[in-house]
Parts: sequence; C-alpha cells; structure tokens
Amino acid sequence: MTHRNTLHLGSDPSSLATAGRILAEGGLVSFPTETVYGLGADATNGRAVAGIYEAKGRPRFNPLIAHLASFELARGQGVFSPAAERLARAFWPGPLTLVVPKAPTCTVSEIATAGLDSVALRVPDHPVAHAVLEAVGRPVAAPSANRSGHVSATTAAHVAADLDGRIDAIVDGGATQVGVESTILSCLGDRVAMLRPGGLSRDMIEDVLGLALAEGPEGAGDEPVAPGMLASHYAPRAHVRLDAEEAGPDEAWLGFGPGGGGGQPRVAANLSPNGDLTEAAANLFGMLRLLDRADIHAIAVAPIPGEGLGEAIRDRLARAAAER
Repeated sequence: MTHRNTLHLGSDPSSLATAGRILAEGGLVSFPTETVYGLGADATNGRAVAGIYEAKGRPRFNPLIAHLASFELARGQGVFSPAAERLARAFWPGPLTLVVPKAPTCTVSEIATAGLDSVALRVPDHPVAHAVLEAVGRPVAAPSANRSGHVSATTAAHVAADLDGRIDAIVDGGATQVGVESTILSCLGDRVAMLRPGGLSRDMIEDVLGLALAEGPEGAGDEPVAPGMLASHYAPRAHVRLDAEEAGPDEAWLGFGPGGGGGQPRVAANLSPNGDLTEAAANLFGMLRLLDRADIHAIAVAPIPGEGLGEAIRDRLARAAAER
C-alpha cells in the first residue's frame, strides 16, 4: 500500500480540528475512546472506509462500528426498538455497541456494514473522541487501531507500532480507561442477544432490560453480523496457552492475582496483582504486546474468573489462542 506521512497530534483544540478535517477529506485518523484506540474513517465515504481495511488488512466481510457524537444522531442511522432505545439511553455515551436495522436515512456506506441490512452504532464516552466526532460532523467507522489479528491498541504508541506510515494521523489522548472493546448487542427482531462481551457487563445490561440476554445472532449463517466475531482475532504472534498453572521454561507468563506463575518463565507480567478485573481489562492488550516478543514462542496465561469483565477478558484470550 502507499506510504502515508502519519501526523502525530495532541489533544489540543487545534489538533482535534486538524483530525476532523482529515477525516472529512477522506483520510484515516486514530483517536482514543474509553475502550481502545479506534482507527477512524468517514463512515459515509466508501473509499475512506476501504482504506481502513487496507491499513488493517481486515477481512472484508467483517462489518465496522459507526461512531456518533450523540444518540440523536444515531437515530438517523438506525431503527431503535423500545429495548434498544432503553439501552441507548441507559448506557450512551459508553462502551456499548447496538446492532439495529438500518434506518431509511442511514448514510453509513455498504462497505462499512458489509452489505447487511443492519448497522452497528456506538456513542463513545471520551472527550477526545467526542471532539473528533463533532469536528467531522458525520458517522465515523472506527475499528480498533491495530493490524488485523494483532492485539488492540490502548496507547498512541501501540497505534504507531502497527500503523505508522499506513494512516494519516494519530491523536494522542493518553492511555484508554476500559481497555477492552465495547460490548456488542444485537437488537434485531424480538430479542436482544449478546454478540461480543466487552466493557459493559452482562449483569448491568440485564438489570436495565429486566430479562436475560439471548446468546448469539439469530440466523447469522457463517458470516459475522458485527465486529469482533471472527474466531481468531486479537492474536499475538506467540501461541497462547490458557488456564495455565505455571509457565514452562520457554514460555512467557501472564498472571492474574497474587503469586507468581511458578516455573522459570522467560518474561512475566501480571494483569492485576490484586485480582482486580477492571485493572486486568485495562492492562490486557498492553501486556500481551509486552510479552509478544520476537524470542518468545508461547505465552502461558493464568486462570481468569468468568464473571463481570472477566467474561470479556476470557473471550479476548480465547480468540488470541484460536488456531490461525
């Protein structure tokens, strides 16, 4: 692909205005959200969105999330059932993506929705993201800002490591807070289904809905109906071994909670020495990157509890460990 001179921008008003202008002109800009850094393009511009796939090497049948500055703007892109509206009003802005039917007024390009009759929408809760979205004035397609299959970026430095020279600008807004991508819910038909665990827990969602979430999309076939649903995704180069009790001599160790991994790992990190799942989620991708060194062939991962954000962490690790 053509080399781009990547601008490294701050989060001051002038830089944010520059980022908005680049997006409006069809460029690619990475910016922080509360979950991870996104790689943004004008979602209404099919050529611009195609640039995301090129920069990431992302499979073209995987739809992208369209980010908007407000729920009111999102209503122009999608049709919200009573349940979807209740969720949007409860959790937007925030780490929740809703897959809803396209509205007649939807301007999100077909390439961004992978030709589906539905659209994935989110209103992020980050001042930098909000300012960029306000500056561009259009929906912005923004998958995680990393090469496809690599671990997601939680700092501007992570973005640069993967995408410098491949995109037009990186807006540095510091480290992200949540550390895993948004929870994705399908609000198609008569049910609300969990498509991807993420930064918003199942319990919080079910409390608002007053009912249990269904599992998976209805009648989805073999192709994903939302981002992040490929079996092998968020994968480091090294093999990942889950629920390990200790690391072997040729493995790195990714721990959780007090105590070491036993054995003699080549290199070690701990997602949260205190066993805090929120801290672990925030550290996950950064630590996978830290351990994914050229001389490390495998990463042994300690058991992670499955409740709350642990569900999202385990989901990401399972995708990292999938055969590819």
